[in-house]
Formats: sequence, structure tokens, C-alpha cells
Amino acid sequence: MSATNLKGKVAVVTGATRGIGKGIAQVLAEQGATVYVTGRTVTSDPAASLPGTVADTVALCNERGAGSGGSAVGVALDLMDQSSIAALFARVAEEQGRLDLLVNNAMAIPDSMTWKTGFWEKPLDDELGILDTGLRAAYIAAWHAARIMVPQGSGLIVNLSGYVGVTYTYDVLFGTTKSGVDRMARDMAIELKPHNVASLSLWQGFTFTERAINNLRDVPGMAEQLKSAAGSSPEFPGRVIAALAAEEGIMARSGGTFINAELAAEFGVTDIDGHEVPSLRQERGSPIWEPV
Repeated sequence: MSATNLKGKVAVVTGATRGIGKGIAQVLAEQGATVYVTGRTVTSDPAASLPGTVADTVALCNERGAGSGGSAVGVALDLMDQSSIAALFARVAEEQGRLDLLVNNAMAIPDSMTWKTGFWEKPLDDELGILDTGLRAAYIAAWHAARIMVPQGSGLIVNLSGYVGVTYTYDVLFGTTKSGVDRMARDMAIELKPHNVASLSLWQGFTFTERAINNLRDVPGMAEQLKSAAGSSPEFPGRVIAALAAEEGIMARSGGTFINAELAAEFGVTDIDGHEVPSLRQERGSPIWEPV
């Protein structure tokens, strides 16, 4: 993978203060893109359960992009506030005049998601936050992105999903949200196809994010449950997305749901430590949607 595959490209990554979004943003900047790093956390809080701020990720992206011309712009973003999402894309249009890539990564993950209780025993507002941030906000972001991409006749909308889209994992609304994301990406692709804009969904397996590492330590039974699971770094999906964003024939994939590990094998992409991440298709299920 060339270090300047995405030079001159403009990307928006939601939920990039930590975890997968942070990893994706760093890879895109390293590949030469201008990355709008978004998230709610803008100031450090020593009492916070998880580290990371928008500014922290911006600094890492600028460091990683120093040799390729890549850089980052930090934007505070509340995905529960529709006007905040609109303002983000208005800023991108004004400052850059284009948008090449939207990565819908963000999703609220309340503590209740991993509780071993029935859905009716979980706080309703907390659970609905999964749906509101993971699906509703993703749709709103894609709506605004399309209004930039369609007139320019190019662009790629990537939605992060997972095996949970077809296999029960943790929580009712977790699976419902990701199933909806897959279908949304497919139906958007149908309407975007005449305008040469691609939309697709990516399945990521277990990822060693800050929160996941905490859960392995703190959530009863999780470490045992995942003992044999194949995990990857938070940068792995970014490596796959960078390869997709640089692909000339990306429209042939539009509308499909793809497993990151399988695309990585196709592109010759490995994780940051050089290991090949295995597909869990046989163990956890297969995507439903093919390209349109």
C-alpha cells in the first residue's frame, strides 16, 4: 500500500476520539488524506473511564501524516444533535469544496449493552442511544455527505457493522442497529449508483479497543468467551478502508456487505503487527447483501 494513496482526498470519520474511529483516522491521514476527526470528548477528564479526546486524535493524525501530506481537523460533534451534524458537513464543504469519504463509525455503547439481563430490564434511554447514534445519526451523516458527493460525481460512504448483524451478540438493539446499517448501505447504493457514488458496509470482528480491553477485565465471563476469538487492532479496519478508498473500481462493490478480514486478504493487507486477520464467516455468519 502506497504511503500517498489518498493524497488530496477529504474524509470524515465519526466517533474518532478513541477505538476503531481513532485507528481509522490515523491510517487515512498516514495515506495522505485530510481527515475531519469528530467526537464528543474535547477535554481530558482524569476521572473518565476511557482516555481520548478529539485533539489527541488530531495530534496523532498530524504526526502520522507528516510524510505524506495527510492532516486532521478536529470537530466537536454530538450525534444526538441533528444541527451539529449539519454544521460539520457545511464546514467541510466550505473549507474543502469536496468530500471523498465518509466513515460512519460512531455508536453509543452504554454499560447496559453487556449486562446479562433481558432487554426489558435495561434502561430504555441508554439502549435507545445505540439506535439513535448507530443508525439514525449515520443516516443523517450520509444524507449530508451525499449532498456534497452527488454533485461532484464521486465519493464513498462506508458504514461500520459486524457479524452481530446476523448473529446475536450482547444485546437486542446492538444487533438491530447493525442489521439496519447493512440494509441502509445497500439501499443507499441503489439510489447513489447513477451518480457514481458508492455505499457499502463492513463487518469488523473483535477489536482490541480501549473499551474492549476494559470489558475483558471487568465484564464477567467475557474473557473466557473470547479466549479463542481472533482479534485485531483498531487500525486494521482503517487499512482496509484506505485500500477501498483508493480502488478505481469501487462502484463494483457498492451496495455490498463485506467482511474486513476477507477484503484484507484480497488487498494483501495485514494488521499492524503483520498478522493476517482470519474471517469468522463459518463461526459467526455470512453477510446478506451483495453489490447492486
